[in-house]
Amino acid sequence: MWLEKLINKRIDAYQSDLMRKYCDEVEAMYTKMRGWRHDYHNHIQAMQASMALGNYEEVNAYLRQLNDDLTTVDTVLKTGRVMVDAILNGKISIAAQNHIPVNAKAVIPAAAGINDVELCVIIGNLMDNAIEENRRLAEEKRFIRLYIGTKSTYLYIAVTNAAGGKLEKTGTIFQSSKGAEHGFGLSRVTGIIKKHRGTFSADSEDGGFTAEALIPLDG
Repeated sequence: MWLEKLINKRIDAYQSDLMRKYCDEVEAMYTKMRGWRHDYHNHIQAMQASMALGNYEEVNAYLRQLNDDLTTVDTVLKTGRVMVDAILNGKISIAAQNHIPVNAKAVIPAAAGINDVELCVIIGNLMDNAIEENRRLAEEKRFIRLYIGTKSTYLYIAVTNAAGGKLEKTGTIFQSSKGAEHGFGLSRVTGIIKKHRGTFSADSEDGGFTAEALIPLDG
């Protein structure tokens, strides 16, 4: 009994720390968005002044700079779940800050019975692992591909990322330089997926790593 309580306590603490970390990341992203909006009127005034002087090329250059800046804070994905949108876009923003290109497509069907917190734990862990693995590589080798959608009667989640080499596998868990906490994160992912009668698979090879989850849809 005491061992079960200890495990449950550790799981609760891990999930709380994880969600706190995600909230901090999302808050940082939206703080940057609010800052950009605050400067909006200043940008308009600067361009109006340049237009009045006939400096059209200067205005074009200014607009290009603003577009690049806006791209880094704009919401790039809308999955259908607000909390998941916040976490996912936060992770994509972090990837961009680390010069990791992300090719992502994500739509969560209404029939998906898994709750937002569980989805955030799954997606957050997989994206964290992908970002961490990419950071160890030269920038020209980095990439992440994310897909969330339906596959037959399942919610399908797949994350593929660049990897420096084939990761070692202990039992059903792949290990990395992140150590035991990394393994515990993947253990939480597989535990949630099994709870919903789903399956999790991972494949490691030189140059790439792919994690896939299939979770039955309701009805």
